[in-house]
Amino acid sequence: MNSFTRILFNLFALFFFVYLFRYYLTGAGGPTYLAVILVPVAFILFTLDALRNNDLYPRLKSTTNCVIAGVYIALSIVALLYIGIEFEEIGTVRAGVWSTADLVVGGLMAGLVMEYTRKRHFALFILNVFLILYAVYGWIVPGMFGHPGMGWGRILSSMSVEMATGIFSRLSQLALTVIGSFLLVLSVLRAFGCVDSIINSASRLANKSAHALPQAAVLGSMGVATVSGSGAANAITTGSATIPAMIASGIPKVNAAAIETAASLGGQLMPPVMGIAAFLMADFLGRSYFDVVARGYAPALIYYAGVIAGVYLISVRYQTGISGIPLVQTGILDKINLLTYTGVIAGLIYLMGVAKVAPMLAALRVFVATGIVVSVVFVLTTLRSRPSRDLRSLAAPFLRFIDHFATMTFDLTLLLSSLSIMTGVVVITGVTTKVGFLLMEAAGFHLVAMILVAFFFGALMGTGLPPAPTYILTALVIAPPMIKAGIDPWVIHFFAFFVAVWGELTPPTSVVAAVTSKIAEAPFMGTLFRGIQLCSALFVLMGGVFARPELVLQPGMAQLGAMGLLMAGTVGMQFSMQAKYSNKRGRDVVARIALAGFSLIVIFHPSTRWAVMAIVPIGLLVGYWFLQQRRKVL
Repeated sequence: MNSFTRILFNLFALFFFVYLFRYYLTGAGGPTYLAVILVPVAFILFTLDALRNNDLYPRLKSTTNCVIAGVYIALSIVALLYIGIEFEEIGTVRAGVWSTADLVVGGLMAGLVMEYTRKRHFALFILNVFLILYAVYGWIVPGMFGHPGMGWGRILSSMSVEMATGIFSRLSQLALTVIGSFLLVLSVLRAFGCVDSIINSASRLANKSAHALPQAAVLGSMGVATVSGSGAANAITTGSATIPAMIASGIPKVNAAAIETAASLGGQLMPPVMGIAAFLMADFLGRSYFDVVARGYAPALIYYAGVIAGVYLISVRYQTGISGIPLVQTGILDKINLLTYTGVIAGLIYLMGVAKVAPMLAALRVFVATGIVVSVVFVLTTLRSRPSRDLRSLAAPFLRFIDHFATMTFDLTLLLSSLSIMTGVVVITGVTTKVGFLLMEAAGFHLVAMILVAFFFGALMGTGLPPAPTYILTALVIAPPMIKAGIDPWVIHFFAFFVAVWGELTPPTSVVAAVTSKIAEAPFMGTLFRGIQLCSALFVLMGGVFARPELVLQPGMAQLGAMGLLMAGTVGMQFSMQAKYSNKRGRDVVARIALAGFSLIVIFHPSTRWAVMAIVPIGLLVGYWFLQQRRKVL
């Protein structure tokens, strides 16, 4: 049965890929019809994936799981066929007066999406249930958040057949179209070993100097981040290699896990494939994804500058060496893979930035070119080795590609379908308007108060939700009142984006810290709070984007100037938190406070002249620290 499940998964995964690839080439049917067909297929893939991994309902017998899976697959196929065939009638003739069959079939598919959410994102499931009950029984709620309540039929239609707000709406379409095309590129890089080559090269770098190993972890994660856009994925991919090596070199387990946590979190920030929230930002603002990418490089570099500075100070403190660290040999295949990876980054930037090609089409062209290159290289290298000339070896990376692509895309599609339920209910109940009123009240007191209220709202959402829903809720709530207060939309949405990224580290539910602490066998809370210290650049970005709006308003020289100031302030803050200036506690504290003060001037002072002048004492204090270290060595 397990073999049959795997075969069935591969068949549906192949159909999923072929149907999407056909859409990328032709655009046939449009994005809404694409979602109608592939959201049910995504749930089928989720069911089969859980079944083949014995993770559907682990407490039940395998026979019972197979029966339940069969029912889920049958219901998904019924939804696919019914809504697919009746698509035009549902969207035009019966719009607003849907039949009972429409609501039943649509409701069943929405229920299946909710079951996925319950299993994969329980906090989001609870939030969705709460919002649905709030929409129906709003008359129970006292005060300004009360409302007359809505009928179950209205709720059911908004979750499914309305298309504008339900599981087939623009968020699931976004997952299948623009984001899906970038996942093609990531999947082919993973399947043919390019990501492994990045890690191998980082390990090679670790043997170059006494302090290179932790920096190799940062640079390796940064390299993987440019094509993954996920903090947890980075932690799993690179952390399994870098964390044990750092521990073996003398870095305490908590610090090793924290370093990888901070480095991996940058996966949400690093272009050209930033986190899901970056694609959502482009959609919210009605701008090209490249417009987001072009502005995203500066914040990402500021973040990694802060992480690199903090990690260097840790490596100096524990005097990391290279003993016990195996030297990873990089062969010709690794070099080809690295060239391919470089070509992918350059190709995406050129096509989107210079040639002004639409992001989906740019990703498709890069995927085709990359796929041809890595396939030819793989076949030639495989045929040269006699033991691996069998069909199984030749087919392995292609099957891995289909598996990687289907797994990542179905998971993302169902997640964004669930988020569509959340956003639809939030909008139709008027929650955003009411919370926006509170924000405007705070703005009447002081703009800083408004920003703090927005931050605490986003941080509260991020405590239990992934970055994508955190960004959506934060942006929906804070954007209208902040725009009324005169703040540029780019500033507002990047702030919401940074808050959403911070959500992956928000105590006590950080997934990234959970992954790295497990790999290191270190205390979770210790890893989390040490990671927060290394990720302090996120707080600099949250405040800096208001103090230095040029950072995200327009790519160019003004952006570079703001980036330089915030980068200097970020490095200064890291030294103020982690550098030791004297064995006498009083002198050490005074030096750190002075450094933090000058850093805050660089970050927040409204006068650019004063901010630039404050860089001088920061440079002097940092230089003095390096002079001390040199004297210790001598």
